Amino acid sequence: MLDRLNEALERVERDPGEPVDVAAMARSALTSEHHFRRMFSALSGMPLSEYVRRRRLTLAGAEVIEGRDTLLDIAVRYGYGSAEAFGRAFRAMHGISPGEARRTGAALNSQSRLAFRLTIEGNTTMRYRIVDKGAFRLVGPGTRVPLVREGVNQPMTEFVLGLGDEVYGRLAELSDQEPRGALSVTVTHDPDRREGSDVNFSVAAATSASGTPEGMRALDVPEGTWVVFPFERLGFPEAIQRVWVYAASEWFPSNPAYRYRHGPELLSVEYDGDLASGELWLPVERTPG
Repeated sequence: MLDRLNEALERVERDPGEPVDVAAMARSALTSEHHFRRMFSALSGMPLSEYVRRRRLTLAGAEVIEGRDTLLDIAVRYGYGSAEAFGRAFRAMHGISPGEARRTGAALNSQSRLAFRLTIEGNTTMRYRIVDKGAFRLVGPGTRVPLVREGVNQPMTEFVLGLGDEVYGRLAELSDQEPRGALSVTVTHDPDRREGSDVNFSVAAATSASGTPEGMRALDVPEGTWVVFPFERLGFPEAIQRVWVYAASEWFPSNPAYRYRHGPELLSVEYDGDLASGELWLPVERTPG
């Protein structure tokens, strides 16, 4: 699968000035456009659109410094409709205008060409199970936080620590089905999952109860299919965050009968010091055909 992903990225190098045909890239990688974007973002730490922009401006920067062609010719070659648009994009990445860079020979920023390789550490096999689950409700206090790919999400941590024992006691009463307990629930809206993009976050119980307690929110979740990844004694938060990376880069490509379905992502965790055990629930649907 990673070989096909690398082949898809060759399109950026062959035709850096052409609009990116994400659908064609996804087809060459034998996956959906939505999942291709998710997989790329999970593996690289940036949206595909951002990588393409930075690669174009890296290649264009070398030509600007070289000085053989006019700035307008370079702008058009790399897909910009005018020298002004090219100049704005160039300055945003390199901190200097193309004309200044050419006159002074300034050092420019560079986006390295990406190539994905699989590194296997140890002999750990990630387990999973498929669950067909009826409709249910997620009830609990919520907020909006930025997406943080790796490391501590400070706004999320502050929100969780600000919830008192009374809230957790009420969630324990509401929880009457899998996954049990107080769940970390995230709903992302940016298909590229950009770092810092808004995420709806809540600490909630999966319940069949009607009504919404004061100070809490309710999200009605329709019946559907879920893939569940159990994990044991992982470091928090980095090792748990890599479960998402595993799902995007390994599980979905290896299980083409399923694709990601937009919806809440549920994390059930029990802590033992700095280690955590639990389950990650991701919404999926069976691939047509």
